[in-house]
Amino acid sequence: MTQFKQSWDAPTQTKPIVIIGTGGIVTDAHLPAYKKAGFEVVGIYDLDLKRAAAVANEWHIQSAYTSIANAVSHGNEVIYDLALPPSAITQVLEQLPDGAAVLIQKPMGEDFAQAKQILNLCQRKKLISAVNFQLRFSPQMLAMKDIIDQGLLGEILEVEVHLNVNTPWTLFPFLKKMQRVEIAVHSIHYLDLIRSFIGEPNAVFAKTMGDKRVPELAQTRTSAILDYGDDLRCLMSINHNHGYGKKFQACNIRIEGDKGAVQTQIGINLNYPVGEPDELWLATKGADWRKISLHGAWFPDAFVGTMSNLQRVVSGEDAALISPTEDAIKTMALVEACFIANRQTGTQIPK
Repeated sequence: MTQFKQSWDAPTQTKPIVIIGTGGIVTDAHLPAYKKAGFEVVGIYDLDLKRAAAVANEWHIQSAYTSIANAVSHGNEVIYDLALPPSAITQVLEQLPDGAAVLIQKPMGEDFAQAKQILNLCQRKKLISAVNFQLRFSPQMLAMKDIIDQGLLGEILEVEVHLNVNTPWTLFPFLKKMQRVEIAVHSIHYLDLIRSFIGEPNAVFAKTMGDKRVPELAQTRTSAILDYGDDLRCLMSINHNHGYGKKFQACNIRIEGDKGAVQTQIGINLNYPVGEPDELWLATKGADWRKISLHGAWFPDAFVGTMSNLQRVVSGEDAALISPTEDAIKTMALVEACFIANRQTGTQIPK
C-alpha cells in the first residue's frame, strides 16, 4: 500500500530553544513534541515565575528565567518559541534580538490590524519568523496534502469541515476576556488548512455566535461558506456545545474531487484533551474506501513539524518556511473577512 508523507524531515543541525510562556499548550504539546524530537529546551520564562519554575523542574529544563531580558540574553544562538496570548506577542517580539529565529503562537495577534503590526515588526527586525499553524503539519494533513499534490483526487470540487463536539471550555479561562473566540482561536486552524490545500478564496459568508449553554464566551459556533467560484463548494459547520454523549459527536474534514475523495477524523477534538485516534480514509474511482495507516497525531507530532521546518530553514536545509508571517497574514485576513461578514445582514426574503 502506498505510504503518503506524514512527517517533516528532521533537521540534522539544531539550535537550542527558549520558550516564552507556560500555558497549557506548552505542557500539552510543545514540550512533549520537543522531547520526542530530541530538541533541547535550555530555558523557559513566564510572568508567573512560580509556574515557570514548576514547568522547568517537571521537564528538566536548565533555566527558569526571572525576566524577559534574561530570556533573550542568548542572542541569536537559540530559537525563540513564543507561546503567548495574542495581545502579548508584539511586546515580546520587540525585545528579541534583531535577526532572531522565532516561532509565534497562533493567532497572529488579536485581529488583522495587530497581525499587520506583527508582520511589519518582524520585517523591520529581520526576524526569521513563522506562525505555529501546526495543523498543516499533523500526520493526517501532511498525508492529505500529499494525496492532493499527487493528483489522486483530480480537480477538487468539495471541501467540508464538520465539527460537533463538547469542548471543555473550563480549560481555557483566558477566553472569557476575548471578544473574538471561535474563529480567532479554533476555526482559524481550518481556514489556514483550507488555504494550504486549495489557495485563496474569492470571498466569504460567515455567521459566528455564542450559545446560552456557554454564556461566558463570545462565540462557540460558526457557519461559513468560502467562495471559490461555481465549481468548488467549500464550507465549515462548527458546534462546540454538543453535550449529549459521544454517539453523534464528530470532527471531520471531507475533500472530494472528480477522481477521488478523502475523509478524516481529527481525534484530539473528541473527548479533548484525551482525544481519540486520528483517521484518514481514501477512495478513488473504481476502488472502495481504504484506511490509511497513520503514524502519530496532531498533538504532539504537528508541533515537531513546525519547529523542524524552522530549524531546517535556520540551518539551510529547507529553502523556505511553510508558514512564515508573510503567509500567516493571509490567514488572518481571511479570519477578519469572516468577522466582517458576520456583521452584515443576510439577503431579505422577498414579500
